[in-house]
Amino acid sequence: MTKTPVIGIGLDAADPTLLEPWMDQGLLPNLARLRKEGTYGRLANTVPYVSGEAEFSSTEPSWVVFSTGCYPNKTGFWDTIEYSPESYSVVCDEVESGYDYKEFSPFYALGDDYRVAAFDIPVSALCDQVKGAQILGWGGHFPFVQSHSQPQELFSDIVEKHGRNPVLHNDNGRWWDPNYVNWIQTALQESIEKRVDVCKDLLQRDSWDLFLTTFGDTHSAGHDLYDQSQADHPLHTYRRGKTDPLLTIYKKVDWAIGEILAAAPEDATVFCYSVHGIGANLTDLLSMFFLGEVMYRFNFPGKVGLAPGKLGTTPPPPIKRPIRRSWPDEVWRKINEPNPIKRLINTWTPKKWLSETQDGLASPRLLQSTQPHLGWMPGMAFSPLWPDMKAFALPAFADGHIRINLQGREGDGKVTPDEYDALCEDITAMLYELTDGRTGQPLVKKVLRTRQDPLDDNPTLPDADLVVVWHELPTDVVDSPTLGRIGPVTFNRPGGHRSRGFFVAKGNAIPAGETLQNGHVVDLAPTFLSSLGAPIPEHFDGKSLFASSRSKAITTVV
Repeated sequence: MTKTPVIGIGLDAADPTLLEPWMDQGLLPNLARLRKEGTYGRLANTVPYVSGEAEFSSTEPSWVVFSTGCYPNKTGFWDTIEYSPESYSVVCDEVESGYDYKEFSPFYALGDDYRVAAFDIPVSALCDQVKGAQILGWGGHFPFVQSHSQPQELFSDIVEKHGRNPVLHNDNGRWWDPNYVNWIQTALQESIEKRVDVCKDLLQRDSWDLFLTTFGDTHSAGHDLYDQSQADHPLHTYRRGKTDPLLTIYKKVDWAIGEILAAAPEDATVFCYSVHGIGANLTDLLSMFFLGEVMYRFNFPGKVGLAPGKLGTTPPPPIKRPIRRSWPDEVWRKINEPNPIKRLINTWTPKKWLSETQDGLASPRLLQSTQPHLGWMPGMAFSPLWPDMKAFALPAFADGHIRINLQGREGDGKVTPDEYDALCEDITAMLYELTDGRTGQPLVKKVLRTRQDPLDDNPTLPDADLVVVWHELPTDVVDSPTLGRIGPVTFNRPGGHRSRGFFVAKGNAIPAGETLQNGHVVDLAPTFLSSLGAPIPEHFDGKSLFASSRSKAITTVV
C-alpha cells in the first residue's frame, strides 16, 4: 500500500493569541491558507501532578509530552533541572538535559518500515529505532540536546553546506542592550533562512514517510521581542518602536513554511503546531527570584535578603534603564543594606570588587563560577542556606517549585514527616496572601501538593513538594502582609511561556475549514501515527485528534 507522507513543522512557543489575529489580517498567508483548507484548533497543555487530581498547566515537559505521547507522571520527566536531596545541589546541562528515551521511545521511532527525518526536536535525544536521518542541536532556543546527528557524519555535512545556526546558545534576552536587540532580529532571520535551506536539502535526499522540523526562532523572538510588540507588557509604553519586530519574525517563519511545503511532496499531509505559547513574562521574576526571597523571609522572620521595599507605599516606576550588564547582577545590587552609603557603593561598584557573599547569600559572580548553567538565576543566591531552611524555592523555568527540607530524605533535613502536612499548609496559606504590589491583585492561582506521603520516593514524582501556579500578572513588586514588600526589581526577558498551543492540519483526509475543539499536546503523537497508518502504542496517554472518539469535538466553521 502506498503511504501518504506526513510533514510536521513545529513553531516553538508560537502563541495562538498572536497567530490568529495576524492570520485574520492576512499577515501570515501560508498559515492562513492551511487553516482555511484544513482543520485548526488550539491545544491545551496540562499535566496531572498527582494521580487522580485535576490537571494543571505546565510548559517545561511539553516537548517530551509531544515526542513520547505520555504525561510526565509516566515518563518522570518534569524539568531539565535535576535536584539532589543529599547534597542540596542542582544540575541543568544546556546540552544534555533532554529526555533519553530509554523507557519510552519517541513516536517517530517506527523501525525499518518507515523512513523518517527528524530535524531539531527540542529536549530530546538520538534514538536507534528511527530509521533515516536525525539532526539535533543545530538550532533552537537552548534546546537541551547535544549538537549531533545520526548518521554521525550528517551534522558536519549540514554545517559544511549551510553553516552553523547563529542563534544557538546566544539568545540571552538582554532587552536593555540595543546592540543585542538589533543583533537578535538579524540573527533570527538568518537562522530561518538557513533552516529552509537545510530542510530543502533533506527533502531532496530521500522519499520520507515522515519529515519533522522545529523552528526555535519563534521561541527566541517571543522571549526577546515581546515587550516591543504587545501592549500587555509593563514596559511596552517605553519600548515600542515604529515597527513590530515580533511580527517581522513570525512573518519570516510563515514565508519559510511556504518554502518548505513547496519543496515537499504535493500529496503530503501537513501539520503545523506549537506545544506552548508566549505572553508577557511573569515567571522569570516570580519563580526565578521572588519565590526564593519569599521563602527566605518565611524561614527567617524579620530578615530581608534582597529587594527591600516599604509596604503600603506607592511603588516607584518600573526600572527602564538597568545599571548592571546582566539581570542577576541587577537583582544582586538590591541586596538588603541599611547603610545608605554602602548601598550606593553596592549599586555602582564594579561587580568584581563586590563581596561574593553577604548574610549567607551567594553573589551571581560566585554562583556563575561554580554553577555556570543555573548560577544566573537570582533565586540561587539563597542556595547556600537551603540546608538551614525548613523549605526553599528550587530553581524553575515556569511554575514555582518549593522543596520541603525533610528528615530522612534531605541530607540535613529539618522537618519531620509528622510536621510535613502542617508546614505545607502554612506555606500554602502564606503564598495565597501574595499580591501584586502595583495593583493589589492576588498572584497565586493554585498551590499543588505533589505527594500525599512525604517519604514517597516514586522516581516519576517531581522534585518539588509544592508547585505554585501563578495568575498571569507580570509584576516587579510583590507584597505580603506578613513578609513585607519585595521590589521593585528589574524585569528579565520580555516574554514568558503560556500553556496554550495550536494545531493546524491539511491533507486529503483532513476536513477543510473546520475547527478542532479540546485538543491537547499529548494527542499529537497518536495523531501523527494515525495519519501514517502506524499502530498507536497502548501506553500513550492521548488519542488521535482525528479518531472517531474525537469526532464530536470537530465543528464546521461558518
